[in-house]
This record gives sequence, C-alpha cells and structure tokens, in this order.
Amino acid sequence: MEDTEPASHSGGPGDLDRATAIFADVRPRLFGIAYRMLGSSSEAEDLVQDVWLRWQTCDRDTVTDPAAFLATATTRLAINVLQSARVRRETYIGPWLPEPVDTSADPYLGAERGEALSLAVLFLLEKLSPTERAAYVLREAFEYPYPQIADVIQTSEVAVRQLVSRARKHLRSERRAPVTDAEQRRLLTAFLAAARVGDLAALEKILAADVVSYSDGGGAVQASKFPVVGKSRVAKYVRAFAGRFWPGVRVEWTLMNGQLAAILYRDGRKIAVMSVDASDSGIYQIMWCLNPVKIIGFSHKPSTA
Repeated sequence: MEDTEPASHSGGPGDLDRATAIFADVRPRLFGIAYRMLGSSSEAEDLVQDVWLRWQTCDRDTVTDPAAFLATATTRLAINVLQSARVRRETYIGPWLPEPVDTSADPYLGAERGEALSLAVLFLLEKLSPTERAAYVLREAFEYPYPQIADVIQTSEVAVRQLVSRARKHLRSERRAPVTDAEQRRLLTAFLAAARVGDLAALEKILAADVVSYSDGGGAVQASKFPVVGKSRVAKYVRAFAGRFWPGVRVEWTLMNGQLAAILYRDGRKIAVMSVDASDSGIYQIMWCLNPVKIIGFSHKPSTA
C-alpha cells in the first residue's frame, strides 16, 4: 500500500479534475468507514474533508490504487482521532451515545452491508481498541481481505485475524438475537404510547427484566446522568417525566442507522431522536439522543416503514 502522507504534486487543471472525480466516486465509502469508526457523522465529515485535502496535495502519480490509498488514509486518521476522542468521552456529561444518521436520507451508508451501523453496535464498538475497531469495520462492513487490512493498520495478517476474532466474540457476547422489523416497530410504537401517558403496567409488559435506558444530553439539556437499569426502575423513570416531557410532542418515524426510530418535535423544534432494541424477552435497550449538537444535523424524511 502506498504511503498516505501528503507530498507536493504539481498537476494541471485536468489532473485536479481527475482527482476530484476519483475522490467523489469513493467518498461515500470513506464516509462509511469514518462514521463506523468514530460514531459521529460530524467528526466523520471533518475527517473525510481532511483526506480530501491530503489527496489534493499528495503525489498522485505514485498512487496505483486510489480507492485503496484513500481508504487507508481514512482508516489511519480515524484511529488517531479515536485515540484522542476516548479522553474527551471520559469527561462527557452523562452517557455518550453515537451520533445518529438518517439512512433513509443517505441510502448508500447501508447499501454495501448494514453491519456495524446500528446505534447498538456502534455503542458496543466503543469498548474495542481503535485497531480492533478498524479491523472489524473493514472486514465486517466492507469485506476487505485480511492482507489488505493488515496493510492498512500496519500489522500482520495473523494479527488482523486475531483482532477481528476478538471483536466478533465481544459483540456476540453482548448482542441478542433481534426481533423482526415488524415486531420492533410494534414494540417501539407501544413504548411511545405507554410513555406518553405514563402507563406503568403497559411499560412493564414490553420491557425486558434487565432493560437499560441511556439518555444522552451531553450536559446541554436535562437528562439522566446515569443509565437506568431494570424493568421496574425504567418504567418508573419513564412515568416520572411523562407529565412534563410529552405535552405538545409530535412523533415522526425515520430510519436511523438502518433501524426504525422516532424523532420527537415540540413547537416545530427537534428535541430528541430515540430508538429501542428488542429481543424475544422484550425491549432490552432504550436510547434517547437529546444532545442538540447531535440531533440538529439529523436530516430526515418521514418513513412509512
């Protein structure tokens, strides 16, 4: 694989036009890699822009495989960003959740493979090391061959196979078999209906015994600073804020990270994006993204799914 460090390149307008066309063609994949690595669409956009600047200034005459070169640059930069992001997230106020993206507005994001795209999986990936995360994303989401991944993250093929294997085992130990899309919609709809009126019995009926509710407010809005755990506690927690949270709230459906989710509006303003994850035992995870910084850029078109 070619070096990804920029070097001076003096090409004419035609050369830059070709470079622009090449980059535009591969850009959706670069964003897909960066987003899955970072769990933030805004950080992913910034990173892809950085790669574009490097692509403009590097010696492109030495690049035999532009797509591979750009994917390598994206992955290595993402590893660097992740290493510094961990420090920032340790000081984050309350639970940190990945920044949601609307996959109905950006269908390419999940077009190749939907793996490592759901909020629940991105949340679990936070527990992996940056290189484990890179190896898993490149292999599972984009089906890169092991030798190429080894070249990208600068290690041996044997080490890459071990990284991917460890990541798979970690995710498998914490993920549950999902319900069908229809059942997920039914449970999300039932949860919203019960939450709106604070119906404790209805909430307990659809929650798993070990359900966890995460509220990401980032200190900008009122939200629980700790995960709420257990059927009874979550049901009572949801009931407790029903009277002050839900009046005037309008719900729209959307496809968030490949999964049906709800966008909540009050007075025409987006106040939350939320989703649930469910298994045969009921809803076991509720994610409330309330941080205005994370949801303000969540573009969407209402889903009828």
